[in-house]
Amino acid sequence: MTATPPAGRKSGLVLFFAVTFTTTWAFWLVAIALGGSPMSYPTVIPYLLGGFGPVIGAIVIRARRARRRLPAPAHTVRLRLSMRLFYVPPLLLLAPATVLAGALLAHLLGDPAVSLTAGRNLIATMGGPVAFVVSMLVAGPLAEEPGWRGTAYPRLRASLSRVQASLVLGVAWAIWHLPLFFISGTVQNTFGLISWSGLLFTLSVIPMALLTGYAYERAGVVASIAVHFGVNATMALLSVNSPLTQALILAVQLIAVIALLAWQREEPVVHTAPPSHQVAHAPRRV
Repeated sequence: MTATPPAGRKSGLVLFFAVTFTTTWAFWLVAIALGGSPMSYPTVIPYLLGGFGPVIGAIVIRARRARRRLPAPAHTVRLRLSMRLFYVPPLLLLAPATVLAGALLAHLLGDPAVSLTAGRNLIATMGGPVAFVVSMLVAGPLAEEPGWRGTAYPRLRASLSRVQASLVLGVAWAIWHLPLFFISGTVQNTFGLISWSGLLFTLSVIPMALLTGYAYERAGVVASIAVHFGVNATMALLSVNSPLTQALILAVQLIAVIALLAWQREEPVVHTAPPSHQVAHAPRRV
């Protein structure tokens, strides 16, 4: 596979981020203007649609690439590599384990023990375990991962290391979430933007980006979806809102991803020049 020229990589990333942020923030600004709970009509409609901004950005980029008949980025992890899927179950277990470990450490340091009571109430409110799992899978993992990891990450990896690519994407991901702090009834709004919990939520996106980036490199979007789902579902079930618990979960996730990255060392990237007959069309690559 030929290397993607820098101009093409940058144009693809710029378009992805433009579509993703414009779509999401437009819908969420409508939700803010409407007021009310994000789960009540009519606010629920723009609130839910806004979460699909990364997928919409991914669709635009994929359609652009298909129209121009361009190859996938060199760092794309394809699902047809079925042996890689053996990574998914351990990663799915690791994700909630980091949350549980952080919550246990917080309790040992004086925080109240986390309880499943609020989680049971949440499941009942959402219509049962199946509805809970489906909603936690769609709102976040399925709505975001094909965009953040499946589309933006491979393009960032064309010129950055896996840590650098994850950090850049983590900052963008954190900024993308900011309108949620102004939608009444969201977890972020309950925290407040100017608070320790709000700050820690924003910072927690960084280790999440590192974990999901590592998962993507191991087994593609399926693995990053599994990690995203595992963390989100466990945080919701435990109703994590204590700054100490949030901080320790963040710390545990950082330690976990550092260990994973040290254990699975990054493979050197070999860049190849495009064939001479493709040079004239190089700027069109994404």
